[in-house]
Amino acid sequence: MTTQKRAHALVTAPFRGEGLATLESVASVVLDPWIDQFPLRIYGPDDLAARVSLEGADILICEADFCMGAVLDLPLRAIASTRGTPTNVDVDAATSRGIPVLHTPGRNADAVAEMTVALLFAASRMLISADRDLRAGEVVKDGRLSYQRFRSWQLAGRTAGIIGLGAVGRATQWRLEGLGMKVIAYDPYNSDATHSLEALLAEADVVSVHAAPTPETLGMIGAAQLALMKEGSIFINSARAALHDLDALTEALTSGHLFAAGLDHFEGERLPKGHALLALDNVVLTPHIGGATYDTEVNHSRMIADDLVRLLSGERPNFIVNPEVLEGIS
Repeated sequence: MTTQKRAHALVTAPFRGEGLATLESVASVVLDPWIDQFPLRIYGPDDLAARVSLEGADILICEADFCMGAVLDLPLRAIASTRGTPTNVDVDAATSRGIPVLHTPGRNADAVAEMTVALLFAASRMLISADRDLRAGEVVKDGRLSYQRFRSWQLAGRTAGIIGLGAVGRATQWRLEGLGMKVIAYDPYNSDATHSLEALLAEADVVSVHAAPTPETLGMIGAAQLALMKEGSIFINSARAALHDLDALTEALTSGHLFAAGLDHFEGERLPKGHALLALDNVVLTPHIGGATYDTEVNHSRMIADDLVRLLSGERPNFIVNPEVLEGIS
């Protein structure tokens, strides 16, 4: 009878909480998260392959590093990406080599939903401008008191339209309902979403985008869609920048058609120096930090570790991208 050797895991993703303890119960672990490195360290395929070989690891858990090329020539039992969608892994190549690829869908749903609400409050109540004026001693500005300059509508009693009713959309929905908002949704793949995109845009006071970036959703909010939104409404995107036309959105904000916007994503997570959006007071801008919570790390650690326990014991993992490599496992 042959006994399988104990697994050895190289973890270059943040990993914490009960998931780390679970992982250590089934594997020896080298924990060296990219996020703790200064200066920034992101492994390319060759450097990552060299590190895996140096450690003698047969399980690789990564988040920012590139798991492709030479990495997939190594005798790995599994690759785990701590992302919802494992875009840092060459899944096709891993599948061709029979390497299971695990991932963590919904790991940051609550974190991004909270960020969505934060952007909405900051945009609707003009918090950034109010903070700036107070710091500058400008309680009175252009002959008007701050109470005059920063009046706004409250969110309670307003209608929020959610585009994309997946994990983040659902987590946002109940939060907005808890604020006293009526929530409507558009999602052709979820029967709980009963509105068309056009009907939602025309009815909502707040439009919050949570769709996954796919060929059919990229650029889905353009000039025509923004024109359908109510005069004085608010646009929030904590999903992906490619889902909206930035030029059209900038124009809608500059013209006053939209009251405000809150955005957590940009191409390359930055705007070009001098971009018109940077000069607008009615926009709140953050650099892709919606999922940046320690709880997100706890969640993905638990999901990955539990699935590795299943995989190593001959069971089917819950969150595997390429289940075809597990023929014969029920």
